[in-house]
Amino acid sequence: MLTELRVRDLAIIADARLELGPGLNVLTGETGAGKTMLVDALALLLGERAASDLVRPGAARAVVEGAFEAGGRRALTDALERLGIDAEDGRLVLKREVQGSGRSRAWVNGSPVTAGVLAELGRLLVDLHGQHETQSLLHAEPQREILDAFGDAGAEAAAVAAAFESRELLLAQRRALETRQAEARQRADYLRHVAEEIARVAPRPDELGALDAEARRLGHAEELGRLAQELEQALSGDDGAASGALGRASRLLVALERIDPSGAGGWRELLEAATLNVEELTGAVRSYAARVELDPARLAEVERRRDALFRLDRKYGPGLDRVLETGAAARAELELLDTAETDLAALGTRLVEAEREFGESCRALTGRRRAAARRLGAAVTKHLPGLGMPDSRFRVALDGAGSSGRHGAERVEFLVELNPGMGERPMARVASGGELSRLMLGLKVEVARHDALPTLVFDEVDQGVGGHVAGHIADALARVAEAHQVLVITHLPQIAARATRHLVVMKSAPSGAAETDVRAVSGGERVEEIARMLGGRAAAATARRLARELLGPRGRR
Repeated sequence: MLTELRVRDLAIIADARLELGPGLNVLTGETGAGKTMLVDALALLLGERAASDLVRPGAARAVVEGAFEAGGRRALTDALERLGIDAEDGRLVLKREVQGSGRSRAWVNGSPVTAGVLAELGRLLVDLHGQHETQSLLHAEPQREILDAFGDAGAEAAAVAAAFESRELLLAQRRALETRQAEARQRADYLRHVAEEIARVAPRPDELGALDAEARRLGHAEELGRLAQELEQALSGDDGAASGALGRASRLLVALERIDPSGAGGWRELLEAATLNVEELTGAVRSYAARVELDPARLAEVERRRDALFRLDRKYGPGLDRVLETGAAARAELELLDTAETDLAALGTRLVEAEREFGESCRALTGRRRAAARRLGAAVTKHLPGLGMPDSRFRVALDGAGSSGRHGAERVEFLVELNPGMGERPMARVASGGELSRLMLGLKVEVARHDALPTLVFDEVDQGVGGHVAGHIADALARVAEAHQVLVITHLPQIAARATRHLVVMKSAPSGAAETDVRAVSGGERVEEIARMLGGRAAAATARRLARELLGPRGRR
């Protein structure tokens, strides 16, 4: 619900604030006071195109802000989540700024957004009827949704969408499998070569590292043997060997301990540990020296293996892990040639069943839509004479010429014949804003309980009508306002008298430039405004009496 609209420096509006409530809100005022400009401001907030001539002369920019109670509707919640917008305590504040250059900016809850985002949210918040681009029911998708809701066809529409998605998924799987099969056929010889070459060598992931180490040992076996012998000699030989040096150190330590036992405390343990380490190292070196041997045959075998692995790495690497993955992928593609026909046949069977389910779902939805289209067309047409369109006819057309899709087997379109013999036209091409607004009102009377949009705005709904028609329009607006917040601009006292909240638009020129102001009226002020709408100054007393009668006891408060 729209709770507040503030407009600054827009055309003749310097600074105006509208506080709105649930039910029927009416805007009245003298011709030229700026009522329609307020609705234009709302349309601008809802994403309509901006122009530089909207900015009030002398101002740098025009600003429109609107506060909405977002509620918990699923479509709005999903849109906010997808757009990354948080509704703070269920409240949305939309803002649009138009600069003198014509450039515009937009925000939602303080975060900058595009005008397109405003338009997307606006379509979920307000339905604006008149000469505005934001009218949702002029477009095919809302018309289809309205018909399905009116006909209680939600379950059938959901079944069609689900069956369509299932069929599309199977079709996509078949196309992908056929593509892979064709590619595998074209690459079969190459794939066999790859799989066989890698299988022949049969590499292991960590094999190269071990072969490199072994090749280094075998290639330097002679030098390794010499170095091991020299190290053993250094540890245990007679000339300056480590073991000999440690023996001499032991004797010297004995002499030290006899003279100063406390000064040499702990040295004996360290010396014994060093002696044990040298002995252990000597044994390890001696064992290593015994294992080192020249083996040219094994070295040649290792080099051949390394060369084979290097060739695979260059062709299918880098790395043996990647080589093994390439081999596995080649084998999988070759296996596809053996299994694809079976898999395609199974997919074909599932597709036949999916097509059958989709067709049945479409037929069930079409049946619902045909019945709903007849009922909705007759019901709306019945309202039109009372709304000042006695010779008009409304019809819901179902065009099944297009291919079936996610939304069923037909296209839904609202058609109108304004005058007998003039032919039907799509609702979007109805010329008069007043006629269009009344058509929308007649439609809304029938679909109000199905319509998810919380706020409806009617501009020009009373254009060219009066007398008893005004009463019918007032009744229709009141009925719609039972389920929605309705904002209507009117010159008809019959409509104004039915308002839950009455706002008067006034124009003045306090500083020499025209300015529009808006204020809520009640009690005597409201009587005076209704009297003005009824007859003017000449019959003021009579007009006030009629105004009180129209308002009744509740309206005069």
